[in-house]
Amino acid sequence: MELKDFNDIEKATKRGRREFSRLGIGLLFVVCIMIYTALGVGVTGTQGIMLVVAAMIGGYMAMNIGANDVANNVGPAVGSRAITMTGAIIIAAIFEVMGALIAGGDVVSTIRGGIINPAAISDSNRFIWMMTAALLAGALWLNFATAVGAPVSTTHSIVGAVLGAGVAAGGMEAANWGTMGSIAASWVISPVLGGAVAAAFLFWIKRSITYKPDMVEAAKKTVPVLIGLMAFAFSTYLILKGLNKIWKVDFWTACAIGAGIGLLTWFLMGISVKGRAASLSNCKASINSLFTMPLIFAAALLSFAHGANDVANAIGPLAAIADTVAHGEVHGKAGIPLWIMLVGAIGLAVGLALYGPKLIRTVGSEITELDQMRAFCIAMAAALTVIIASQLGLPVSSTHIALGGVFGVGFLREFIKSNYSQMIDEIKEHHLGTDKEVVETFLNRFAKASIKDKQEMLDQLKARTAQADLSKYERKQMRKVYRHELVKRSAAFKIAAAWIITVPASALMAAMIYFMIFGIVHA
Repeated sequence: MELKDFNDIEKATKRGRREFSRLGIGLLFVVCIMIYTALGVGVTGTQGIMLVVAAMIGGYMAMNIGANDVANNVGPAVGSRAITMTGAIIIAAIFEVMGALIAGGDVVSTIRGGIINPAAISDSNRFIWMMTAALLAGALWLNFATAVGAPVSTTHSIVGAVLGAGVAAGGMEAANWGTMGSIAASWVISPVLGGAVAAAFLFWIKRSITYKPDMVEAAKKTVPVLIGLMAFAFSTYLILKGLNKIWKVDFWTACAIGAGIGLLTWFLMGISVKGRAASLSNCKASINSLFTMPLIFAAALLSFAHGANDVANAIGPLAAIADTVAHGEVHGKAGIPLWIMLVGAIGLAVGLALYGPKLIRTVGSEITELDQMRAFCIAMAAALTVIIASQLGLPVSSTHIALGGVFGVGFLREFIKSNYSQMIDEIKEHHLGTDKEVVETFLNRFAKASIKDKQEMLDQLKARTAQADLSKYERKQMRKVYRHELVKRSAAFKIAAAWIITVPASALMAAMIYFMIFGIVHA
């Protein structure tokens, strides 16, 4: 056996050890939950056993949420190299736990999103079986999605699971199909809105900074405005979505507070950027550095808001089961004991640390290439779209918004690059027979010109040369030549497919698990 073979074996066993270590830590967390619930909560009997099982599944669900969903908050920042993978995991873990514990709320709806009518499942045992099945199905689907590298909505996972288990337990009339219609609408609304907002911000940055001859001077005017707007968006987002459990304010009050913070940030950033201008060079890499700190703050605030909101996907069903066990009947609302909140909060952090890097890389670098400016646009889309959608009453998913932002940025870059290639080819075509030096001089002038000057230069060229009379087919073929694919199509199709099948897949799994539990209990 050659030395190379030994090296290959050593690498394979090293990967295997890492996998077993991650699995061992995850199992240890679940076992700790089992021991505490069995000994510390003090519930006995069949329902007590079901509570122990549900608590273990709730911890497993929380780990899967941390592994899959948190990537959307920090992925763009990591992909743009504004922060390292280790730094992102530490920041996200801390702020996810803070969001869950500080602003996670003390009461949740026992039926997530009102998709099942509690009156249809009045029997406490059936209700406990239903919620346990929903938790396990949602967790299993997230685990599968994480394994194949597909970021999906954890809210949709648990909603689909509750729907499937609820229909299995109470029949078709138990479901609120109008609510499900809104959720289905969010499959389209969320990515389209997120992509449009992110693309709009990137286009603004290109027009106002990177397309200017003096990028540093342009950045002095525009970057403070952008960062101020970001402060407004994130302050408002945090008040409405991150702190809404402990601080209730209306939409316009939240906007007013956010506007005040945004104006202050705009003023301070104006001073900061002017102070740094002397050390900046007239290139995109230098301008990118101005967005590094805002991106780190964005990752932290998005993680805080995510921990405050999405921890309910793991502990909502668990809190409902605990409340039903404690009172012997089904309630519309359930209080959240501290131990259940800790299961959710710590589970998010453990799942992120163990299995989060795979999805972080998918979101940050495997869909399209990101720099700090592009990542900034995605972060803005994540916050601003939720605010707009909340006011308009549109159903949205934060996961779909963030990924829609990634796709929006990538497809805009494709469009711009294709157009630019077409313009360069037109210039060369109009200079046929001209000396190479003349062509190069014109191209250099064109590259440095502003948007307005570029258009004037092209118009002058076209006025001097007759346009080619091309057929529709020939023009279509030319567009194919100019097309530059900067978005990985296979990743786009895989993620879109995962979005579409999340609700039906988790619903089917939950129904099967419910019938399995029902069969075991009545065997």
